[in-house]
Amino acid sequence: MEHSTATPQSENAPAEIDPHLINDDLAPAKSREWGFFSLFAMWMSDIHSIGGYTFAAGLFALGIGAAYVFTSLTVGIIVVFFLMNLVGFAGQKTGLCYPVLARITFGTVGSNLPALLRGFVAICWYGIQTWLASKAVIVLVAGIWPSILEMGQTRFLGESLLGWAAFLLMWSLQLLLLRNGMDTIRKFQDWAGPAVWVVMFILTIYILKLANWHISLDLATEPAEWGTLHAVLAAISLTVAYFSTLLLNFCDFSRFSPTRKAVWMANLWGLPVNFIAFSVVSVLVTAGSLQIYGEYVFDPIELVARIDHPVAIILGAVTFTVATLGINVVANFVSPAYDLANAWPSKITFVRGGFISACIALLITPWNLFNNPVIINVFLAALGAVLGPLFGIIIADYYILRREKVQVSELFKARGLHSFQNGWNLRAVWAFLISSIPSIVVAVAPYDVCRFLSPFSWFIGAALGFGVHLLMSRHDPHVIRAVERAEAIDLDADRDSVAR
Repeated sequence: MEHSTATPQSENAPAEIDPHLINDDLAPAKSREWGFFSLFAMWMSDIHSIGGYTFAAGLFALGIGAAYVFTSLTVGIIVVFFLMNLVGFAGQKTGLCYPVLARITFGTVGSNLPALLRGFVAICWYGIQTWLASKAVIVLVAGIWPSILEMGQTRFLGESLLGWAAFLLMWSLQLLLLRNGMDTIRKFQDWAGPAVWVVMFILTIYILKLANWHISLDLATEPAEWGTLHAVLAAISLTVAYFSTLLLNFCDFSRFSPTRKAVWMANLWGLPVNFIAFSVVSVLVTAGSLQIYGEYVFDPIELVARIDHPVAIILGAVTFTVATLGINVVANFVSPAYDLANAWPSKITFVRGGFISACIALLITPWNLFNNPVIINVFLAALGAVLGPLFGIIIADYYILRREKVQVSELFKARGLHSFQNGWNLRAVWAFLISSIPSIVVAVAPYDVCRFLSPFSWFIGAALGFGVHLLMSRHDPHVIRAVERAEAIDLDADRDSVAR
């Protein structure tokens, strides 16, 4: 796909389409090259990461044993599978990325509210994940050149010069994925996810061999604070929340899929099957670390650094570097690139949006964010809590109120059926504000009742957003008129007329 600030396709589109609301990247997808394997590989890249590795083993901290952890992971990822299909099917049918899909509900201008909220969360985590990947680079270099750890220790803006060098290297490598937009990203995902699986399998066999094939799966650190049932339900909810960002913008990828079947088949193998298998591997490796080192090592980079074999160190460090690149691109790079493009389509393309996101991620010095408990536990947790209400509102609007009947061309008109009031659907905005407040309070307030409910903040927000939006918009004349109009035309032909 060619990317430029010009909008040649809009010249051939219906005359009412506003060039200030469209560019090549925001228009319905023309290319449909993300088949089953590409989407499946995308899920491997997303899951095969440092975060994915530590997440499963970290659930033992809730105070439950292996059987309960694996049961929770299984139930949770099945819920994710069904919810992800809802987002994926909407993207595949309309060919739209997340911020444009949000125009259906929030309006042509109002869509910037959910888009930029999602984008800002992604940019923060994009910087943090890039920094975490740079730690793997340092492990890799130290495995070849140990004395380098004694060099470059002068600190600048909270990080050593060695850390800066590693961070800038990873930052630059990710920018290379921008060369041809989503096409380059697809090619990267196609090999990165499977490659990490191969190396993780080798690492598992290596660790189990060092442990003499004797491990204990009783990784629970202390009894469950609120009882076993609460801990199991919390683990299920946290599994869903782990995927909360992509539950909004998976359509950024599924929009390029040729069929609905390709989407759900990729989700089936990439989520329940792949996630459970990778979780098993992660737990086995973590359990093996106790037998080898006398303590559980939950950080895979630290585990790799302890392996007394240069080849293993290099292989492991390269693996987790690639793995972090993979999840960063999927969860934290594509979304803000589209979200910023949606804010100013005539000037910002996907490529430019990605570059702006990367620059912001650099300027915020992510290690300072990560090392600040207030930022991580309060600010970013509060931002994450609003993702549930956004999901509930958008799903309720698309599937219940509109019954999947959307006239795509109207999303690119300044005075179309989705312009509402000066481009804002205030009903959706109020539904978002009302449902977000309880979700945020539950996520960050330091009270016992909030700590009890905090693992469920995403579900609380999603349920409230879903219900409040239905209650406020079920008789909205804008929605009724848009559905009646959509029922009277060929929706596929309408979508394709904009994509040309």
